[in-house]
Amino acid sequence: MEYKFSDIEAQIQSFWREKEIYKVSEQSGRPPFYVLDMFPYPSGAGLHVGHPLGYIASDIFSRYKRLKGFEVLHPMGYDAFGLPAEQYAIQTGQHPEVTTDINIKRYREQLEKIGFSYDWSREFRTSDPSYYKWTQWVFARLFESFYDISLQKARPIEALVAHFEEHGSKGISAFCGEECSFTAQEWKSYSEHEKSDILMHYRLAYLGESIVNWCPALGTVLANDEVSEGLSLRGGHPVEQRKMKQWCLRISAYAERLLKSLETLEWTESLKETQRNWIGRSEGAEINFFLPSIEEHLTVFTTRPDTIYGVSFIVLAPESELLERVVTSEQQEAVAEYLMATKRKTERERMAERKVTGVFTGAYAEHPITKELIPIWTSDYVLAGYGTGAIMAVPAHDTRDFSFARHFNLPIVQVVVPEGEEASNPITWQEAKPSKAGKLINSPLINNLSVKEQLPK
Repeated sequence: MEYKFSDIEAQIQSFWREKEIYKVSEQSGRPPFYVLDMFPYPSGAGLHVGHPLGYIASDIFSRYKRLKGFEVLHPMGYDAFGLPAEQYAIQTGQHPEVTTDINIKRYREQLEKIGFSYDWSREFRTSDPSYYKWTQWVFARLFESFYDISLQKARPIEALVAHFEEHGSKGISAFCGEECSFTAQEWKSYSEHEKSDILMHYRLAYLGESIVNWCPALGTVLANDEVSEGLSLRGGHPVEQRKMKQWCLRISAYAERLLKSLETLEWTESLKETQRNWIGRSEGAEINFFLPSIEEHLTVFTTRPDTIYGVSFIVLAPESELLERVVTSEQQEAVAEYLMATKRKTERERMAERKVTGVFTGAYAEHPITKELIPIWTSDYVLAGYGTGAIMAVPAHDTRDFSFARHFNLPIVQVVVPEGEEASNPITWQEAKPSKAGKLINSPLINNLSVKEQLPK
């Protein structure tokens, strides 16, 4: 007898659909378990082998947990918004809604044929207004909120306005992107536009400027994953770094809460560490360096103010607004050429880059303690989004600063002797000695003190 597997599979899968055997009930009494796949982009002609392979693995795990007695929620959805759908619609000449709907039906048909154990009653697409209205709702809540430091939670922006009307900025316990000082009378005298600008420094969702990957040919901003070697993955068009107004979230306001909440999650330690790095909370100090050429101060943020005596040069991010003001006429051409090359790299590529590059600006900064003049450089290993977009380089105790100093023959001064070692000449070193434990040397005001005594509390 012929084994008609196609008929059998169609019959069984029809039975699964009719009985909704994978539908999840919150009242089943069984312990819940959630298995979430990365949703596919319904923007091509169908699934490719990269999709089923990942889904097969998660489906096996879902079935295993069901057999172990868990109520397993295993949903499927479609990442149907944005560039992939738009570009596919442009290529085919059809409206994005039409092509997206056609492709989703094709995707689901293929997924069902494979026999995955999805609860199809939970299916959704990110381009559906019933879905993205909730992302808009979240954004609106963030926009209409500020972060109360004393209560460690978000509060309505109206409460902040009420405080300003009665007390001005005095006594306010709110996280602020830029310190503001004004009286109640001054607040009342401000125009609506001026009030709006002030409140923007407090809102949890605010309009700010940030460096993005801009692709003129596609007419849009691209994520780092969509760019490789200065070209867009879709179409191979040139991509450049550009500063643009963007809606941002003031994550730094509640970074501590994120970190504390992370400890309660039943995740692997490696995944938690990845999240800690993404949150990126740092404790340190801001230090001012006087710039004689423009008679202003340059502020840098550092987590190691104890190494101040080891600073031998300053590095500005290529996007720093200060760069064009301090660069000398003799170095303008060299700096301009370097900036053009940097624009073709994404932030991720710059962070991963191990090749040392940079240009001297011709300018100098005055060391705040020794009053010595130290050179100011620009290099793509400094990112505009970190701190103030400028660093005080301590090459003896930072790996990238060390490589930069060696490459450009800049001074290296040891100011920390790691525990168990003796002071030595950095000329003999093969790498930096980044140590958070040891004794401070070559630092007149804090000589012989331990690093632990000087680190930010």
